[in-house]
Amino acid sequence: MSSQDIWNDVDQYLTDTLAPVDTALEAALKASDAAGLPQIAVSAPQGKLLQLLATVQGAARILEIDTLGGYSTICLARALPEGGRLISLEYDPRHAEVARGNIAAAGLADRVEVRVGAALDSLPTLQAEGAGPFDLVFIDADKVNNPHYVRWALELSRPGTVIVVDNVVRDGKVADGTSEDPAILGTRAALELIAAEPRLTGTAVQTVGSKGYDGFALALVTS
Repeated sequence: MSSQDIWNDVDQYLTDTLAPVDTALEAALKASDAAGLPQIAVSAPQGKLLQLLATVQGAARILEIDTLGGYSTICLARALPEGGRLISLEYDPRHAEVARGNIAAAGLADRVEVRVGAALDSLPTLQAEGAGPFDLVFIDADKVNNPHYVRWALELSRPGTVIVVDNVVRDGKVADGTSEDPAILGTRAALELIAAEPRLTGTAVQTVGSKGYDGFALALVTS
């Protein structure tokens, strides 16, 4: 049995045991597949982790950078208290349309706003509107711009804000200091920014599972 087969089996066991079948999330995946969206949503255990992080954080205002089909959006929005709000930024109008449908079907349309456009255009608008500070920011967009997203997350944060950056290990390629892959360069720059920025303290965790070998960075805004 290959390592990937073992990871898949363990992921299935963990999903069945700790994140059992969820009709809204299953429907979101089916709708996304039917619309031809890429199958890159977070796994069920990862989605549950996001929900728990938001719950532990007591997050009332959440910012998500990249919506895709709304799977992670639903997980995060479920942690919001009464009157809480989540803003999700999505580049592709078709993805946003699918996500809005999935979010509405999950009964969360009243607390989630999906904005369409390049995130680096939408983020200054959020700042101008006074939309922050956000209690939690989840970054899962194009990796080239990860350092820019981390900087904007910091701009729209407060002391105590949690920033999560997904897909930072990239099958171990993040350790290759000679890589010319823009996604690796962007990811390394984001991690180095977290390390160098005096207002942040952070770490990164490697993960294996149905999504392969990857990981996420977790940072806390300290001042």
